[in-house]
Amino acid sequence: MIRWTGILLAALVAACTYVIATAPVDAAQGVIANILYVHVPCAFAAYAGFFTTAVCGCLYLVRRDERFDRIAIAGAEVGVLFCTLNILSGPIWAKGTWGQWWVWDPRLTVTLLLWFVYLSYLLLRSFTDGSERTARFAAVYGLLGMLVVPLNYFAIELFGGAAMHPENLESDSLGKGIALPFAISVVTGLVALWHLVLVRADIEHRQAPPNL
Repeated sequence: MIRWTGILLAALVAACTYVIATAPVDAAQGVIANILYVHVPCAFAAYAGFFTTAVCGCLYLVRRDERFDRIAIAGAEVGVLFCTLNILSGPIWAKGTWGQWWVWDPRLTVTLLLWFVYLSYLLLRSFTDGSERTARFAAVYGLLGMLVVPLNYFAIELFGGAAMHPENLESDSLGKGIALPFAISVVTGLVALWHLVLVRADIEHRQAPPNL
């Protein structure tokens, strides 16, 4: 499957590059708005990675199958990677639109909290003995950490006027000619997430000690 997801990802990257290069420039923000095609897909990919950690953690608790634990770890690692890219790309967009690199906007603050939650998950897995007890605790932690994801997504609605961040995108909120490249960029991000999770889980499997 890794081979096929890699081929699909390469095709999507090529298609994404083309549609973004030929997409119209946003009339209000200019070229800086093209960060939309990186910033938002990275957020969705991070959500998907953390969701993978929660689901596979739950399956591990039920079945005690180490394969699910390996995928849970991979989901957190790749999710943190995409969350980091989301956090790094956000200030570039913010500087171009708000005139500041960072503000303690509710969504930005909760995104940083989400990043710390799953970074802590990875630190837990790195500095412990890798026992079944650790895997069970990490599975529960990954499930509870997932609660931050809806808080992050609905932060603007929850905090109302306190948010500088734009509202969540809807089908009619994108400008003409932007919807298609945006959709393809989101799909590309999700496929990239899944491909990297498969690769990382495979590496984890190869490094695992043989069952005696």
